[in-house]
Amino acid sequence: MTSSAPTTDKNAPLQDFSQCHAGILGKLDMLSQLPALLEPATRARIIAASALEFFREAIFEHHLDEERELFPAVLASAEKGAEAERVQALARRLTDEHRELEAAWKRLEPGLKRVAKGQGSELDVTDIEDLIRRYRAHAEFEEVEYLPLSQAILGRNASHLAALGLSLHMRHAPKRPATYI
Repeated sequence: MTSSAPTTDKNAPLQDFSQCHAGILGKLDMLSQLPALLEPATRARIIAASALEFFREAIFEHHLDEERELFPAVLASAEKGAEAERVQALARRLTDEHRELEAAWKRLEPGLKRVAKGQGSELDVTDIEDLIRRYRAHAEFEEVEYLPLSQAILGRNASHLAALGLSLHMRHAPKRPATYI
Protein backbone atom coordinates (compact mmCIF):
# COMPACT_ATOMS: atom_id res chain seq x y z
CA MET A 1 0.00 0.00 0.00
CA THR A 2 1.27 3.33 -0.88
CA SER A 3 0.52 6.31 1.16
CA SER A 4 -0.17 9.48 -0.64
CA ALA A 5 1.12 12.67 0.81
CA PRO A 6 -1.35 15.49 1.13
CA THR A 7 -1.10 17.84 -1.79
CA THR A 8 -0.06 21.28 -0.76
CA ASP A 9 0.62 24.28 -2.83
CA LYS A 10 4.11 25.23 -1.96
CA ASN A 11 3.40 28.82 -3.18
CA ALA A 12 0.45 29.34 -0.77
CA PRO A 13 2.44 31.20 1.88
CA LEU A 14 3.67 33.66 -0.73
CA GLN A 15 0.16 34.14 -2.12
CA ASP A 16 -1.00 35.04 1.39
CA PHE A 17 1.60 37.81 1.50
CA SER A 18 0.57 38.96 -1.97
CA GLN A 19 -3.11 39.07 -1.00
CA CYS A 20 -2.17 41.02 2.11
CA HIS A 21 -0.37 43.58 -0.04
CA ALA A 22 -3.44 43.91 -2.25
CA GLY A 23 -5.53 44.71 0.83
CA ILE A 24 -2.94 47.18 2.13
CA LEU A 25 -2.67 48.92 -1.23
CA GLY A 26 -6.48 49.17 -1.43
CA LYS A 27 -6.60 50.86 1.97
CA LEU A 28 -3.74 53.18 0.98
CA ASP A 29 -5.67 54.12 -2.18
CA MET A 30 -8.62 54.98 0.04
CA LEU A 31 -6.35 56.97 2.38
CA SER A 32 -5.00 58.92 -0.60
CA GLN A 33 -8.51 60.40 -1.03
CA LEU A 34 -8.44 61.91 2.46
CA PRO A 35 -6.56 65.16 1.65
CA ALA A 36 -9.10 66.04 -1.03
CA LEU A 37 -11.92 65.41 1.47
CA LEU A 38 -10.29 67.43 4.25
CA GLU A 39 -10.12 70.59 2.14
CA PRO A 40 -13.92 70.97 1.88
CA ALA A 41 -14.27 70.10 5.58
CA THR A 42 -11.76 72.82 6.45
CA ARG A 43 -13.60 75.24 4.17
CA ALA A 44 -16.90 74.34 5.88
CA ARG A 45 -15.39 75.12 9.31
CA ILE A 46 -14.07 78.47 8.06
CA ILE A 47 -17.40 79.43 6.46
CA ALA A 48 -19.37 78.44 9.56
CA ALA A 49 -17.03 80.39 11.89
CA SER A 50 -17.14 83.41 9.58
CA ALA A 51 -20.94 83.33 9.42
CA LEU A 52 -21.18 83.12 13.21
CA GLU A 53 -18.89 86.10 13.67
CA PHE A 54 -20.56 88.12 10.92
CA PHE A 55 -24.07 87.61 12.27
CA ARG A 56 -22.99 88.53 15.78
CA GLU A 57 -20.90 91.54 14.89
CA ALA A 58 -22.46 92.91 11.71
CA ILE A 59 -26.00 91.81 11.03
CA PHE A 60 -27.36 92.19 14.56
CA GLU A 61 -25.59 95.56 14.82
CA HIS A 62 -27.02 96.60 11.46
CA HIS A 63 -30.53 95.80 12.66
CA LEU A 64 -29.94 97.81 15.85
CA ASP A 65 -28.61 100.76 13.85
CA GLU A 66 -31.70 100.77 11.69
CA GLU A 67 -34.12 100.38 14.58
CA ARG A 68 -32.44 102.82 17.01
CA GLU A 69 -31.13 105.41 14.56
CA LEU A 70 -32.47 105.27 11.01
CA PHE A 71 -36.13 104.42 11.56
CA PRO A 72 -36.67 107.04 14.31
CA ALA A 73 -34.77 109.72 12.34
CA VAL A 74 -36.86 109.16 9.21
CA LEU A 75 -40.09 109.08 11.19
CA ALA A 76 -39.17 112.29 13.03
CA SER A 77 -38.46 114.03 9.71
CA ALA A 78 -41.48 112.67 7.84
CA GLU A 79 -44.40 114.95 7.11
CA LYS A 80 -47.32 114.30 9.42
CA GLY A 81 -50.14 112.27 7.96
CA ALA A 82 -49.80 109.83 5.09
CA GLU A 83 -46.01 110.07 4.78
CA ALA A 84 -45.43 109.44 8.49
CA GLU A 85 -47.93 106.56 8.45
CA ARG A 86 -46.14 104.99 5.47
CA VAL A 87 -42.75 105.38 7.15
CA GLN A 88 -44.11 103.84 10.34
CA ALA A 89 -45.67 100.89 8.47
CA LEU A 90 -42.46 100.22 6.54
CA ALA A 91 -40.33 100.44 9.69
CA ARG A 92 -42.70 98.07 11.49
CA ARG A 93 -42.49 95.57 8.61
CA LEU A 94 -38.69 95.77 8.49
CA THR A 95 -38.42 95.40 12.28
CA ASP A 96 -40.72 92.37 12.20
CA GLU A 97 -38.55 90.88 9.46
CA HIS A 98 -35.46 91.53 11.58
CA ARG A 99 -36.94 89.49 14.44
CA GLU A 100 -37.97 86.67 12.08
CA LEU A 101 -34.53 86.56 10.46
CA GLU A 102 -32.83 86.62 13.85
CA ALA A 103 -35.05 83.76 15.05
CA ALA A 104 -34.18 81.76 11.92
CA TRP A 105 -30.52 82.46 12.61
CA LYS A 106 -30.83 81.29 16.22
CA ARG A 107 -32.18 77.96 14.96
CA LEU A 108 -29.13 77.55 12.69
CA GLU A 109 -26.54 78.79 15.16
CA PRO A 110 -26.03 75.61 17.26
CA GLY A 111 -25.35 73.50 14.16
CA LEU A 112 -23.03 76.13 12.73
CA LYS A 113 -21.09 76.23 16.00
CA ARG A 114 -20.58 72.47 15.82
CA VAL A 115 -19.44 72.71 12.19
CA ALA A 116 -17.09 75.59 13.03
CA LYS A 117 -15.49 73.45 15.74
CA GLY A 118 -15.26 70.43 13.43
CA GLN A 119 -17.66 68.52 15.69
CA GLY A 120 -20.38 67.77 13.20
CA SER A 121 -21.77 68.30 9.77
CA GLU A 122 -25.49 68.05 10.37
CA LEU A 123 -27.16 71.23 9.16
CA ASP A 124 -30.64 71.64 7.76
CA VAL A 125 -29.92 72.79 4.21
CA THR A 126 -33.52 73.91 3.83
CA ASP A 127 -33.16 76.24 6.83
CA ILE A 128 -29.97 77.74 5.40
CA GLU A 129 -31.56 78.24 1.99
CA ASP A 130 -34.67 79.74 3.62
CA LEU A 131 -32.63 82.22 5.66
CA ILE A 132 -30.66 83.29 2.60
CA ARG A 133 -33.79 83.66 0.47
CA ARG A 134 -35.63 85.63 3.14
CA TYR A 135 -32.69 87.91 3.86
CA ARG A 136 -32.23 88.65 0.17
CA ALA A 137 -35.92 89.56 -0.09
CA HIS A 138 -35.67 91.72 3.05
CA ALA A 139 -32.61 93.59 1.75
CA GLU A 140 -34.17 94.10 -1.68
CA PHE A 141 -37.39 95.48 -0.15
CA GLU A 142 -35.40 97.84 2.03
CA GLU A 143 -33.22 98.98 -0.90
CA VAL A 144 -36.18 99.52 -3.24
CA GLU A 145 -38.82 100.84 -0.85
CA TYR A 146 -37.45 102.17 2.42
CA LEU A 147 -34.03 103.64 1.66
CA PRO A 148 -35.14 105.80 -1.30
CA LEU A 149 -38.00 107.14 0.81
CA SER A 150 -35.56 107.77 3.67
CA GLN A 151 -33.22 109.63 1.33
CA ALA A 152 -36.08 111.79 0.09
CA ILE A 153 -37.29 112.59 3.61
CA LEU A 154 -33.93 113.15 5.26
CA GLY A 155 -32.59 114.90 2.16
CA ARG A 156 -35.04 117.76 2.64
CA ASN A 157 -32.91 118.98 5.52
CA ALA A 158 -29.14 118.50 5.40
CA SER A 159 -28.90 118.80 9.17
CA HIS A 160 -31.12 115.72 9.57
CA LEU A 161 -28.72 113.63 7.45
CA ALA A 162 -25.75 115.07 9.32
CA ALA A 163 -27.36 114.27 12.68
CA LEU A 164 -27.99 110.68 11.59
CA GLY A 165 -24.38 110.36 10.40
CA LEU A 166 -23.05 111.75 13.67
CA SER A 167 -25.31 109.49 15.72
CA LEU A 168 -24.12 106.41 13.82
CA HIS A 169 -20.51 107.51 14.11
CA MET A 170 -20.83 107.98 17.86
CA ARG A 171 -22.52 104.63 18.23
CA HIS A 172 -19.65 102.86 16.47
CA ALA A 173 -16.73 104.96 17.65
CA PRO A 174 -14.17 102.92 19.58
CA LYS A 175 -14.66 103.28 23.29
CA ARG A 176 -11.69 104.94 24.94
CA PRO A 177 -10.97 104.46 28.59
CA ALA A 178 -11.50 107.56 30.63
CA THR A 179 -8.35 109.44 31.46
CA TYR A 180 -8.03 111.26 34.69
CA ILE A 181 -5.81 114.23 35.16
